[in-house]
Amino acid sequence: MRATYMYGAGDVRVIDVPDPIIKEPTDAIVRVVRACVCGSDLHPYHSMAATADGKSMGHEFVGVVEETGNDVTTVNVGDLVIAPFAWSDGTCDFCREGLQTSCRHGGFWNAGDVAGGQAEAVRVPLADGTLVAVPVEETSPLIPSLLTLSDVYGTGYHAAIQANVGPRTSVTVIGDGAVGLMAVLSAKRLGAEQIILMGRHTARTDLGREYGATDVVAERGDDGIARVRDLTGGDGTHVVLEAVGHRPAYDQAIGAVRAGGVISRVGVPQYDDAPIGFPSLFGPNITLTGGPAPARAYIETLLPDVLAGHVDPGKVFDSEVHLADVADAYRAMDDRTALKVLVKP
Repeated sequence: MRATYMYGAGDVRVIDVPDPIIKEPTDAIVRVVRACVCGSDLHPYHSMAATADGKSMGHEFVGVVEETGNDVTTVNVGDLVIAPFAWSDGTCDFCREGLQTSCRHGGFWNAGDVAGGQAEAVRVPLADGTLVAVPVEETSPLIPSLLTLSDVYGTGYHAAIQANVGPRTSVTVIGDGAVGLMAVLSAKRLGAEQIILMGRHTARTDLGREYGATDVVAERGDDGIARVRDLTGGDGTHVVLEAVGHRPAYDQAIGAVRAGGVISRVGVPQYDDAPIGFPSLFGPNITLTGGPAPARAYIETLLPDVLAGHVDPGKVFDSEVHLADVADAYRAMDDRTALKVLVKP
């Protein structure tokens, strides 16, 4: 079959690899219907050291079950399924607590002998705990929205949940990428009354307004912080949802959050050192939270409104390529000419 591999910064190729096979009785083989490129895929696209063997890519996909191991009971051949970006058993203590990203027996795509979703098919370990069957056909117009439940919608929702967003909460979202826009949608669905989206790309911020943003701040750094404080009577917002992952976004979050507020980070941090001392967090009683979203935990919560058409998170996909052209998708997202790109095997 064909699959996407990265061989170094900027070097994305589609190569022939062996078809996936059942290795454990808890496995399933899923034929990919749609995958996509994630903003986090751009981090290795910028910095990965060259390697002769390459690394499989992709952690978001929906597909059709083609084969199951003997112990799989919750999905059947022919089911359309959502695959969260972490695989998990669904039975360990962390999974029962809704933290599948810390599953004692699970893991992440593209690690060890588990390959990635930007491919024609994938072996899914622990299929019962990982996959969620949905009652739609693979030709459904809901496919893009269902795909967001694999990662970006769940990640935006996780940011808001970790920060206890609710009615009478004011929220700043830093980042107008797909996760930032899903954070806006999630904050709105949770009842936030003021949602300030910090972003500079008009097409994206217009979608953010559609999803519920009440204000847009295009400025960055100190100017952006000043604008947020102008919009909040000088105080900043109760919550800042940081969906970028770079140090300037963290610094901006500290400047925009209200005393006693919460900074929730879901942008994968590309830095190790950042202020957490008295002036930044301790003195104003700021809570810092966030982390990799347990997307599997949120699917049952978010899925009904997607199926009913009450929300349309799939609008974050503004382009689609065939698998053979996936390198173009990386370039388009890196150049900011595409927000998020669907990949069709």
